[in-house]
Amino acid sequence: MTNNNAANGITLALSKGRIFEETLPLLQSAGITVLEDPETSRKLILPTNQPDVRVVLVRAADVPTYVEYGGADLGVTGKDTLIEHGANQDGSLRGTGLYQPLDLNIARCHMAVAAPRGFDYASAARQGSRITVATKYTHIARHFFAEKGVHVNLVKLYGSMELAPLTGLADAIVDLVSTGKTLQANDLVEVERVMDISSHLVLGQAALKLKTAPIRRLIDAFARAIAQKD
Repeated sequence: MTNNNAANGITLALSKGRIFEETLPLLQSAGITVLEDPETSRKLILPTNQPDVRVVLVRAADVPTYVEYGGADLGVTGKDTLIEHGANQDGSLRGTGLYQPLDLNIARCHMAVAAPRGFDYASAARQGSRITVATKYTHIARHFFAEKGVHVNLVKLYGSMELAPLTGLADAIVDLVSTGKTLQANDLVEVERVMDISSHLVLGQAALKLKTAPIRRLIDAFARAIAQKD
């Protein structure tokens, strides 16, 4: 779909990488094929075989913003991103301009606290104590430690989280964990599980009102694909 008929079609916001790759089969189940590979194309708006459906490529953290403010009608993003965007800790979207019709059960991983091997985390993080934690996920980390009664100094980083405890910047980190190999390679160990993470379909209020029928068809197709996979 081209820009001049974007208002009448459906725009789906995706981020490159695992979410994009694991969303493709769901799109195909709805009869939608993305016609260009984001890893080789320089385009940020990708056409599909459906003239009224297009995919826009944005940073993972920006997906909820594009959907909430109308830059896209729907998006696929992780529960972690939704909470950092302003959702509740359970991932519910009360108080935001977003709806969350489906947990797509893709890009699954979990968020955890990790610390250097040999560090006495249990003593350092006892109730009433104070520790320094490096993380990209400050809202999640603050809530997690507050629930435990632990005072926390948060250091916000955007990458290479494992370096923080190795250089003395922080006592521990809060980060996403998939295989755990990166932690192991940097002599860190998982010391607490924070929450399970998967990617969700989100949509904007305006899109739901103005494009109800095509959006409902896409949601139903995704739901059928998830049911078949389970």
